[in-house]
Formats: sequence, structure tokens, C-alpha cells
Amino acid sequence: MSLSHALLGLLAASPATGYDLAREFERDFGRYAWQAGHASIYPELGKLAARELVQVVDEGPRGSKTYDITPAGREELRQWLLRPPGSGVVRNSHVLRMFLIPVLDEDDQRAMLAAIEEQATAAAAELRVVLSTIPPSDGSPRSELGRLAAEFGLAQYEATRAWARRTLDGLGGSATRTPARGPRASVR
Repeated sequence: MSLSHALLGLLAASPATGYDLAREFERDFGRYAWQAGHASIYPELGKLAARELVQVVDEGPRGSKTYDITPAGREELRQWLLRPPGSGVVRNSHVLRMFLIPVLDEDDQRAMLAAIEEQATAAAAELRVVLSTIPPSDGSPRSELGRLAAEFGLAQYEATRAWARRTLDGLGGSATRTPARGPRASVR
């Protein structure tokens, strides 16, 4: 995903100023989906305008500009959304930590997995509260922003919690092993 697609998506829901968009990134959108600040949003809006994917539809006091997505921008967003995610560069520190759990001794594995389970449980509870505060949809894209993402996030947290619990219950078995001390075995 890129900042440009996030901006196009927000503008597809409704026209907005750069300030309005920055506020979206300061709330749940930035917390759960994509982080960006004023310093990156305004230049990206300029690039999108130069590519004719967005346009200025109103200018307000103190030079504020209201942007809206163009038909070309809608098509760019549509194509991006319908394209299956590629296998580009992946940097996910949570998954990296899960890959590396077996290098810890069993007590540390238990502590780490218990922390993952606790964090996922707390995050799921928090998202349940967020979901309960989202007003019913009025059918507009703006009213739907976040609902599907929050439901997806809730499912992820619940799956993470269940995975951590299963892994904790399986410690001492084949799920994870205490790392061997001494010379490293060769990997084939």
C-alpha cells in the first residue's frame, strides 16, 4: 500500500482538505492502517494533482484547498484495490518475532507468548468498543470507513490470541523447542 492510495481512498469517500486528511491519519486510520503526517500528506496531494488523480475543488481562507478524486483517480484506486497484493518487500516485526521465538529458552518463550496473548486480548476488547461506537451506516462510503477494517482487525487479534494460547499449551512438545546450547548444527 502507498500513501497515495490511502489518500485516494479517503477522497473517494468525500472531498477533504489536507488538514482534514491529516486528522484522519491521527485517528484510527493512522493507528490501524497507515500512518502519515502533514509533512508527507501535502506533498503527496501535490503529486496526485500533478498526475490528475485529484483536483482542487475549493479554496478557503488562509490558502486551504479542498481536494476531490477525479475519474482517473477513481480508476487508479479501483485498479489498485482489485489487484491481488503482490509479494513485495515485507517488513512485519510481529511476524519476525514469531519466527524467532524458538531461539529463546522455554521460560522466555512462555513469557513472550503470554504477552502476545494478553496484548491481542486487550486489542480485541478495544476494537469491540470501537465497533460498538460506529454509528449505523447511512449508505455513504464515509460512514463505512473503518467498519470493515475494524472487523478484520478484530478477527486478526482473535486469531493471534488463539494462536498464542495453542502455542503456549504446546510448549514442551513440538510447537517450539528450547534452543540447543553449544555448537550450531548445520542447516540444509
